[in-house]
Amino acid sequence: MKSNQTGKRHQSGSDIAMESSFYVVLTLLTLICLFPFVLMITSSFMNENEIARDGFKLIPQTWSTAAYQTLFANPRKLISSYRVTILITAIGTVLGLLIMSMAGYVLNRKDFKYRNGFSFFIYFTTLFSGGLVPTYILYVRYLGLKDSLWAMIFPGLASAWSIFLMRNFLKSIPDSLYESATIDGAGDFRIYWQIFMPLSVPALATVGLFTAIAFWNEWYNAMLYISKDTLVPLQYYLQKMINQTNIQQLLAQGVAIDTTKLPTQSIKMAVAVMATGPVILFYPFVQRYFVSGLTIGAVKG
Repeated sequence: MKSNQTGKRHQSGSDIAMESSFYVVLTLLTLICLFPFVLMITSSFMNENEIARDGFKLIPQTWSTAAYQTLFANPRKLISSYRVTILITAIGTVLGLLIMSMAGYVLNRKDFKYRNGFSFFIYFTTLFSGGLVPTYILYVRYLGLKDSLWAMIFPGLASAWSIFLMRNFLKSIPDSLYESATIDGAGDFRIYWQIFMPLSVPALATVGLFTAIAFWNEWYNAMLYISKDTLVPLQYYLQKMINQTNIQQLLAQGVAIDTTKLPTQSIKMAVAVMATGPVILFYPFVQRYFVSGLTIGAVKG
């Protein structure tokens, strides 16, 4: 009896030590992950002279808001760019989820005899593309999307990886649900909308997060197809602000700043804060769905 009790005590002590070590490692990893974000925020408030002398630091000697003053010197354009980004993110994410979930649902149906062929064509797009020039001609000449919000929405509406993730996740749903609904007289769209979609919330949250981040970070298509200032998204506007932190270009825009304190370095960190802040605040709400949707969609064959 004493040896059993000693073994239990020893096992309990080892479990406590193992659990404590896990918490220590997890805490260290958390601090390592948080460090770049804290450094990004504090560096955005640094003085240019201090950055030139010491580089970016976690705790600045002097705090300065010159970078944010430059970004907010023309608040109308900044608010307009935020509005455009929020609009294309909302519309693109909703339409993208609808299209990719429908595609995943159809490719998962065993009674759809062309599903292997369509799967091949979708996978083929991950290997080859038509190129920039044909795509530009298609969007501008034939679709007329020059200076249109749809020029930033259409390219991100479908992702082959997300379609296959949706398809693989839907494979985990029993076919008996489809058969029972068919016997009860439900059509394909009703089965898709009222049965499969409520059960696919983790996959939808995962795909929706990836899609929303892609639209939020949109700048490349804006550079190609957008010339109107009122249609410039946030990322492209912030990129232009970084490129325009010289006196002549800022004065040409009517921005009044102290030329001796031009934030050529700290504005980079301020731009990163403005761009990533909303995404960081949004992520905790979908985190619990993100892990389960990604893992289930990855392991199902």
